[in-house]
Parts: sequence; C-alpha cells; structure tokens
Amino acid sequence: MLDRGLLRNEPDKIREASLNKGEPCPIDRWLSLDEERRNLLGMTESLRRRRNELSQEVSSLKKKGAPADCQIAESKKVGDSIGQIDKDLSAIENEMAEVELRFTNIPDLDVPVGKDESDNEPVRNSGVKPLFDFKPRPHWEILGNLFDQEASGDIAGANFILLRGWAARLQRKLINWMMDFHSEAGMEEIWTPFLANRESMTTSGQIPKLEYDMYHIEKDDLFLIPTGEVPLTNIYRNTILNQSNLPVKLFGYTPCFRREAGSYGKDTRGLNRVHQFEKVEMVRFEHPDRSEKALEEMVVHVEKMLSLLELPYRISILATGDLGFAAAKCYDFEVWSAGQEKWLEVSSVSNFRDFQSRRGKIRYKPDGGGKPQFVHTLNGSGLALPRIIAALIENNQTEDGTVRFPSVIASEPGI
Repeated sequence: MLDRGLLRNEPDKIREASLNKGEPCPIDRWLSLDEERRNLLGMTESLRRRRNELSQEVSSLKKKGAPADCQIAESKKVGDSIGQIDKDLSAIENEMAEVELRFTNIPDLDVPVGKDESDNEPVRNSGVKPLFDFKPRPHWEILGNLFDQEASGDIAGANFILLRGWAARLQRKLINWMMDFHSEAGMEEIWTPFLANRESMTTSGQIPKLEYDMYHIEKDDLFLIPTGEVPLTNIYRNTILNQSNLPVKLFGYTPCFRREAGSYGKDTRGLNRVHQFEKVEMVRFEHPDRSEKALEEMVVHVEKMLSLLELPYRISILATGDLGFAAAKCYDFEVWSAGQEKWLEVSSVSNFRDFQSRRGKIRYKPDGGGKPQFVHTLNGSGLALPRIIAALIENNQTEDGTVRFPSVIASEPGI
C-alpha cells in the first residue's frame, strides 16, 4: 500500500510506476474520491461549528426564559445532515481503501525499466556448467518410478509431486540442511500455519491482485499459503516494535500451493512447475535506513547456499515489467540444469520497502521518541526445492543412471 500523501501529491509518479510494471492505475478514481472526501470533511466541519453555535444559542435563550424552538429545529436538521455526510464519508473511505489495494509498489530507482524478463539486468554468474562424455538426461528420466506421476495424479491430479525412496529422502535432507543453515546464520526458526486468512493474504500483497491464483477454502474463507512469506510477515501484523528489536530475522519451512492459473503453455515437465512445492523462506523486518543493505546481505546468503550445493548460478535484477506487484526491487537466482540445458529459477530475494507494512500496520517506535514509523519488509527463498532437486540430479548424474551428490548432502544414507 502506498502513502496517501504520495498518491495525492505525486500522481504522475504513480502513473509511471504502473506503466513500467504493466499494472492498472486507478489514480484518477482515487483523486476524485479524495477530493470528494475533503469537500465533505469541510462541509461537516462547518456544520459541526453551526451546531455548536446553535447549542450555545439554545442555552442562552433558555436561561433568559425565551423560546428556542427555531434553534432546536435547525440543530436537528444540522445533526441529520452531519449523519448523512458521515455515511457518505464512510462509503468513500471504504472505496478509497479498496482502490488503494490495487496500486502496485514503486520500483527503486536502480531497477531497470523493461517490459518482461528479457529486460532483466544480469548481475553476476558463478560456477562452471558440468561437462559430460555422454548425453545428460532430464531428471524425470533419471528418477523413473521414484517420481511417481501416476500415483500423484490419482491422489490429487496433474502437476502434483509424489517422490519415492532416495528421491523422498533427498527432499527431507535438503529441507533439514536449509533450516540448519539459516539457524546457524542467526535467524529465528518459525513453524507456521499452512493456511492464512484474507487479512493475512492482503497484508503480504497476494490479495486482491493474485487471488485467482490461490487455492481458496470458501467455507472458512481461508487460503492455502502460496509462500511462507505470508505467515511469516503476518506474525507482526498490527504490532509496534521497539527500534532496538530491529532487525527481526525469521525463517521457516512451508509447503506452497499455487493454482498456476497463468501458466498455460509454460514448461510443466517433471518438477519444473507444480501446484504444491516445498520451500524454506526468509523474512526480515528492518529499519528503513538499513533495508537496502539488508537486501544485499540476503543475496550473499543465498549465494553461499548455492555454492555449497555446487550449483552453477546466475543472478539478475528484475526489470520493472517482470517485477512482482508488491516488490520495489528483486534479485532472481537461477541454476543451470544440465539435462534440460536451461536455467531454472530457484530463489527470489525482494525488498518491499514499507508497502507490506502499511497494509499490515507493522511499525517500530523510534529510539529517540516520536510517532511510530513503518518498518521495511524483505523476503527471499532459501531455497525452493523442486528445481533445486532437478538441477542437483541432472548436474551430478553418471552414465549408469546413478547420482553423485555434493558432500554437503551426500551424508544421508541412500543418497
């Protein structure tokens, strides 16, 4: 959510951000509502003054024993007018709040302007693509029956995962390793609900923009979480932290559920694009002066993970047209997948500035006193599992179909 002062005083900045992100921009409707609201506030202020004057007149006349019927009648009419204006103001406020949820976040100044992922700006590459003296196979061929699509299809439908044997153990091993890695880096481990209410989904920015892509339980108006970002960010909804508590660094494991409504025509083979996947998510609450530095720290943290997994990776800054609705800046991480000969996205690390905290009223009390201020929120995948598993299997395959994993995960029996 954007500050009302920004909407009111810099509408062209809002229009430019929306255009660059390819998002709708209801700024003209908001400005019209804002003007109507201010006019009504002026009217009600005048009417309240008049009602006070009439109250004083009635009191004075009664003290003199004079009739005050006219003043009392006028005061009633004024009160009725104030009541109607209050109803109109409430309706306008509700509509303004609804419109405000549809404004995209403003990209940082160093975010490249572009229409789509082809305009993303490369930052750096690391690692060497593996070389084979045979034709490497995609992970679904190597896994064979261990990637049981028939069983998962019978249980839930297409594009769900069921892993068997060492493939299932690999998933468990990776989750444990990721959790330990974040904990050793000083983050607090959190175990969250895997369902979230509408207010939580609104705070993190999934609603209303992405509601159609969510799995919704209508009876309870609950959503299966699309990312651990949702519950982790909402831990401090409607909370005022002390500045001394910042930064707050959290992480947690969650399954993630996405309908992938807009994925028609995209590659859905194997583990590339599924409706449920596992992920370990990081969320930080930062002082506004530190959020940019915190973003770079999170990028380095993810790089260490990929280096330990011995996965060749590349990092890009997302262009405005590829940047998420709620993000001000985002780094994307992709790893090389040898069997498919393509780069697979495995992590995004984003700074939301105060966009989410305004929605969720997440603030801090400055050390020097004064009015509570909004924190800055950041999050990042550390890491998303299906594609990590795909790349590990494809990059470490042998000609006889076995897989030799990096030492950081090879200690698991059977792997």
